Parts: sequence; structure tokens; C-alpha cells
Amino acid sequence: MPQTLRLKKNADRRLKAGHLWLYSNEIDIQATPLKELEPGAQAVIEAANGKPLGVAYVNPHSLICARVVSRDADVRLDRSLLVHRFNQALGLRERLFAKPFYRLVHGEGDLLPGLIVDRFDDVLVVQLNTLGMERVRDEVIAALDKVLSPRAIVFKNDSSGRRLEQLESEVAVVHGELPEQVLLEENGVRFVAPVLDGQKTGWFYDHRANRAWLNGLVAGKRVLDLFSYVGGWGVQAAAHGASEVLCIDASEAALERVAENAALNGLHEQVAVGHGDVFEALTALRAEGERFDVVVLDPPAFIKKRKDITNGERAYARLNREAMRLLGRDGLLLSASCSMHLAEERLVECVRGAVRHQDRHGQILYRGGQAGDHPIHPAIPETAYLKALGVRVFRN
Repeated sequence: MPQTLRLKKNADRRLKAGHLWLYSNEIDIQATPLKELEPGAQAVIEAANGKPLGVAYVNPHSLICARVVSRDADVRLDRSLLVHRFNQALGLRERLFAKPFYRLVHGEGDLLPGLIVDRFDDVLVVQLNTLGMERVRDEVIAALDKVLSPRAIVFKNDSSGRRLEQLESEVAVVHGELPEQVLLEENGVRFVAPVLDGQKTGWFYDHRANRAWLNGLVAGKRVLDLFSYVGGWGVQAAAHGASEVLCIDASEAALERVAENAALNGLHEQVAVGHGDVFEALTALRAEGERFDVVVLDPPAFIKKRKDITNGERAYARLNREAMRLLGRDGLLLSASCSMHLAEERLVECVRGAVRHQDRHGQILYRGGQAGDHPIHPAIPETAYLKALGVRVFRN
């Protein structure tokens, strides 16, 4: 008999509305003691009246104590379900993109909580962010092999989510053989993806559409790319006609990749790099009298938890203010945030405050979010995390 988790009365409302998470305070622990369930095990979720609502995997030690993997109580998270969901996810991406470079699986957005898979043609980079997914790691490998027969599968299991689930870090090639260089193409520009030693899976596909928008406005312009990582924004800007690009990042390894990616596209003369803390670099550039036509702000998440919101908003406000000082009289700011806890209207407020602080005018020309390979689950606001604003900043 499968294990069960029974909900308190009326605690099934979010689940019936489509959500996939259950919190420990929603469980009827008298009827089904949560602590007695094995961490990572699968259980049938029941309403207070005993009616089955679906199947979830469980972690009694996590605030989100269960994550639903199917509304069918007879289904289990196994190789068969994974193959089915991977095929569903693949069908969507093949409708959206002509080439095999995209996020193949986006966790809850693809009804596979805790699982991320990024595709670099025949190389797949996987993140198992929860104990429940960790328990089916072999099934994940087997299902990916059946659906795509990849040359290599890399597990990039070093996320903060794993630490919250008390899982160890692991970065390893778990299937096949990794080529010397893992290449990708985005918006017609080629890049090397550092899948083993880079951030997250090595690349951020989520900004694809936002970069495409900016690429249409950079011809002949001088561009500053802050928090550049491996040059996703800056190298694409150069490829689309920017006269000069300066990429600044705190990671020397990332900047080496910027230079490599610029050279890969024959753009080494247009793209320069600067190493250091971005806030310090902004101060130094201003002191040197530098001015740019376009400034890109794509920082890491300043707000990782709700308690960080106040300090995080201050950081976004300061960053936008200081970056704006480097724009010429009629410049363009691309201001982004990947902080799920920063609402878009708060980012707009940061931009508005920065514009007024310098007695300039601002016009929001573009509002963007994550690309379609990062689908948003309509019942889970947390799956909509990315914001990007294109802002014209000008003087009277």
C-alpha cells in the first residue's frame, strides 16, 4: 500500500486551484504523521474526507513538505512518467525554437518540481534541487537518454536549493563523454558554455528574448555590460553592430570567457573587459568621465528571501542610480532583476527614482520577462521571476 498524506479541512484549496506545493502546517498530522514518512518518498495526497488528490514526493524536514508530481493517484514519479513529461517539454521547445539550445525542463513550469534541464544540442545539464528528485536520479538519466540520446549528461548539483534540502553538492558527468567545448547559439551568436565551472548550468537562456530586443537598438552605440558573466548581453550587442562594448564582472574566469566568446564571433576588437566590483567600477568610470549610449544591468538576485526585500530594493535603487550617471544625454538603460521577491512595479520604482534623482526624464519602452522555455505555472507566482525594463533616459 502506498503511503498517504491527509490534508486538514479546506487545506486543499490551493491544490485544487492548480498549485503543486504543500506546506507542513496544511497536513493533518494526527491522521498521517508527517515525521514518520521517509524523506524523499512518494505519497498519495488525500483531502480531509479521504478523497485522493494526487501523488507527491515528501520531505518532512522542509517548509514545502510535499510537491505534487501527478493529479492521478495511481501514477508514480518513475522513468515512465519522466519520459512522458520530457516528451511534452520537448514538444513545446521544438515549437518555439529552430535550434536545440534551450531550457528543456523548468521545474514546476513543466510539472516536474525540483528538476532543471538545460540543453546545449547533444549535451544536457541537469540540476536535481530536491530530495524527491534526487531519489529518482537514475530514472532521470535513463529517461533523458531514451528521449534525446545525448552525447553527455552533466549533473550540476550545487544550488542553494539543495542545501536547503540537506543534499550534498555534486558536479559530475554522469552519462557519456563531455566534449572539450560545449557550444550554444543564441540570437545568431555563438558562445562557449562553461557547464562544469560556470554559474548555474553554465548559461542563462531566460533572457533570450530581452537580449533580442536590445540587439535591435545597439548598432553604432557604445555599450556597458555590467555583471556581464560570459558576455551574453555584451558579445551579442557587438555582433549586432555596437561600436564598442565594455564587459565588467567580479569573476576573472567569466571575463576570460567573454574574451573567448568575442573571439569565437570575430569580435575581439569591439569587446573589452574590466575586472572588479561593479559598484566600484561605476565610481571609477564616472571619475574618468566615461559615457555610454547603452548600459545593461543584469545583476544576480539581490533578494533571495523575503527578509532581504528592504535591503535588496535599496541595492537595486543604488545600482540603477549609479549606472544612469554613465549614460549620455539620450541613453538607453536595460534594467533587469531575477529576484522573484522583487515585484515588477518595485523595479519600475527603482528606475523612476534613479531618473528623478538626476533630474532627467525616463520612458519605459520595453517590459520583458523570461523566454518561453521557462514557462510560468499560472497557479505558482514563484515561477515568474524575471523582469527586464528597457528605459530611455534623456534630458530636457
